[in-house]
Amino acid sequence: MKSSQKRRSTTFNSRIQLTILLVTIGLILTLALSLSLGAVHLSLSELWQAFLRQGEPVNQTIFWDLRLPRVMAAVTVGAALGTSGALLQGMLRNSLATPFLLGISAGAGLVVVAMVTLGVFQAWIPLAAWMGSVLTTVIVYFLAKTGDGIAIERLILGGVAISSLFGSIQTTLLLLSEEGRIQRALNWIVGSLNGRGWSELTMAGPYIAVALLCACLLARSLNVLNLGDDLAVGLGVSLARSRIFIGGVATLLAAGAVSVAGLIGFVGLVVPHGMRLLIGGNDYRWLIPLSAAGGALVLSLADLLSRMGAVELPVGAVTSLLGSPLFVWLLYRRSY
Repeated sequence: MKSSQKRRSTTFNSRIQLTILLVTIGLILTLALSLSLGAVHLSLSELWQAFLRQGEPVNQTIFWDLRLPRVMAAVTVGAALGTSGALLQGMLRNSLATPFLLGISAGAGLVVVAMVTLGVFQAWIPLAAWMGSVLTTVIVYFLAKTGDGIAIERLILGGVAISSLFGSIQTTLLLLSEEGRIQRALNWIVGSLNGRGWSELTMAGPYIAVALLCACLLARSLNVLNLGDDLAVGLGVSLARSRIFIGGVATLLAAGAVSVAGLIGFVGLVVPHGMRLLIGGNDYRWLIPLSAAGGALVLSLADLLSRMGAVELPVGAVTSLLGSPLFVWLLYRRSY
């Protein structure tokens, strides 16, 4: 028995090491290509000179003002969405849960569409999107609250109901909007990293960094919750308090991502499930940091692909094109 457990532990550790190596190499290569490729190709030597603020002034401008903030935005948003998905999947014990399950996307989208179509407070859109996400999640939690805690079924149904309501209001606002404002609203709804700079990262980065740290500290609680409610209560865990705290951190991460890049789907679904398959387990001590790194890799790669064609695509459209087939496959697997 002991030898069997030791072999399983050795295999698990080996898979973790291999996953860390693959994700690290993939992320480094993707970031290097993202900084190099574009309308103006920069060689490695030119990138290094631009990094040191040497060489051609135009290369320095491209590196520091255009590509580096966009790449950093992709890494930050991807890490936030991947970690948020891992937290929600652990809290709900459902591998198909996503960061937008609680109505986060609907709240942010409604606020952004309202501000763009009405032409008010344009400079406050990132902050307003973040606040809309948080407030919507608070409403959904209030709907799911019962006498002895949070009901998971009511939480999901509340999120679906709020998303449907807010989505219909968004559609109405877009139909009544001036044609020139529709495109900008759609860029936020679909999700885009085009034009994202240091100001968006400065605003949302600190909150996302704190939330990522909190997510890593919640790994033990998630492992206990996945043992089942009865056993978790027997071990002295407060189900309601744990779920509220985990959901709050997940919401902060997803809302911070929305405030930077708009509504980007499927990263929170694909990444945690993919990391779970790679490491061959459900230990959140490893799954959370790997989901953060994997999310950064996936969104950086999607952003790179979005810029490779003759016409730049919104990165949210690329993640949907890549994530939708995987989502169908996951549903197919769960039918057996």
